[in-house]
Amino acid sequence: MNQSMIKIGNGCIITADRILSNGWILIKDGVIVEVSDREIKVPEAHYIDAGGHFVSPGFIDIHVHGGGGYDFMDNTVEAFLAIAKLHARFGTTALYPTTLAGSTDDIVKTLEVYDLAYPMNERGAQFMGIHLEGPYFAMNQRGAQDPQFIRDPDPLEYKYIVSKSNAIKRWSAAPELKGAIPFAQFLTSQGILVSLAHTDAIYEEVLEGFENGFTLATHMYSGMSGVSRRNAYRYAGVVESVFLIDEMDAEVIADGSHLPAPLLKLIFKIKGSQRIALITDAMRAAGMPPGESILGNRLTGLKVIVEDGVSKLPDRSSFAGSVATTDQLVRNMIKLADVSLSDAIRMMTLTPATIMNIEDHKGSLEAGKDADIVIFDENILVSTTMIKGKIIYQA
Repeated sequence: MNQSMIKIGNGCIITADRILSNGWILIKDGVIVEVSDREIKVPEAHYIDAGGHFVSPGFIDIHVHGGGGYDFMDNTVEAFLAIAKLHARFGTTALYPTTLAGSTDDIVKTLEVYDLAYPMNERGAQFMGIHLEGPYFAMNQRGAQDPQFIRDPDPLEYKYIVSKSNAIKRWSAAPELKGAIPFAQFLTSQGILVSLAHTDAIYEEVLEGFENGFTLATHMYSGMSGVSRRNAYRYAGVVESVFLIDEMDAEVIADGSHLPAPLLKLIFKIKGSQRIALITDAMRAAGMPPGESILGNRLTGLKVIVEDGVSKLPDRSSFAGSVATTDQLVRNMIKLADVSLSDAIRMMTLTPATIMNIEDHKGSLEAGKDADIVIFDENILVSTTMIKGKIIYQA
């Protein structure tokens, strides 16, 4: 038996354009060699029987803060590895550790710990780079972000932070702030994706931001303006702007709490599966029982309460991150938004890969791509998670 050669059969394989009802996949050295609707006859390959279940590309979470009782801003290697392991159980094969608004030192520390944890992550979802969420936000759209750390973009600060690590792949900020446009231009020149978030912008400000690099909307509807009135005149807000700008991508927290079914349906109707990335936005309580928890660093973060399947501020005035896992997102889009399995999977795989510019080796089951694979049943209950041909989780 050749362990470097793996053959998966007896499964419904979800490809980018169809579902192969009795498909086969051949993997060599962690890379997909062939996907076929006919049996691949390589007798020396190690055989994995999918048991008639669905075989999907691995789930890609581009916005996740924690899970399993840990937050990335705990700034320990233990936290990074535990979060990656927790989310792999639910089908996540690649993720982008995400920060919260914090001090310069806190952010740089997270970057340093990422570099330490990256080579040690052998039993969890693969780290694909850091997503900095904040601290450049509109104060009145901060949600659960700590107000003491919210500020305008400072070129001395953000250029220093970028100089400290090449792991930064994305930065979320409010486009209407003083200095936000030069900030976006600089990040774009460094190959870093800029995303609009926790923003009170109107259409004209969003459009200027988009033209200068703000091409993604962080957690659609959450922490963003809608239609407003100023001196009796109505102005389109961020929500309407995202809908109007066809080329803008949007994140959706499909945890069943942040957005009700009608809004999930509306976003999908307007943006479609090729412009939507499903995200967990999960905090440390993901995979944990309900009760009290902490958003952000375990010593300095905000106290929250987890109930009704979501994290809330103690006064229940705002959500404070979700406790979702990626399997739930897929399940909810099918059940609540009435989308097809193929569309739900695309929003959890190929679309986020395309947004993050990693679609050449992630996001779909195609020859030449990494063998990141999830096997699950008709209820999207994950039985196997494979990353680069290595089984990371098996129920």
